[in-house]
Amino acid sequence: MIMADKGLENLDKELEAVLPQKAVQKREARKATPKKKGKVAKAKQKILLSMARRKNAVARASLKSGTGRIRVNGIDINLIKPREMRELILEPIHLSDSAQQIVSESDIQIEMRGGGVIGQAQAARTALAKALSLSNEGLRKVYLDYDRSLIVDDYRKVEPKKFKGPKARARFQKSYR
Repeated sequence: MIMADKGLENLDKELEAVLPQKAVQKREARKATPKKKGKVAKAKQKILLSMARRKNAVARASLKSGTGRIRVNGIDINLIKPREMRELILEPIHLSDSAQQIVSESDIQIEMRGGGVIGQAQAARTALAKALSLSNEGLRKVYLDYDRSLIVDDYRKVEPKKFKGPKARARFQKSYR
């Protein structure tokens, strides 16, 4: 212990005696604890990604193992309104029992942007069907037999409006009087 009444000479001697002991104790404590080498590697999880387009809408679907949740833009699929849009997105799941089994064993995340409501729903439907067909090759044939647009993107877009007319092809009427 350091005493205040001994003076500066004794203080220096006591500090030299105490400080090296603490440094040795710290070094021994560091050796006892195992060092962490980088980040701990997570178990690799298989994720299937697919993308689809319809008009100006783009949808991306990711399928990974889970509990059977389907989320669209971070919202549960059962909360999507109108009902017709929800049914259109879920159409690839209802076509086959193997698709329903795949969905019950995995989590699906669908991100949509651009375009209108129906264009987004059709793009999400195609993206979901593509992701499911990646996990089971037999589904691809079922989807192609039912509706080709489930697997193949519909690339058609609205033709831009031209001058001298109200729409892309229509022309203003000409009046002679």
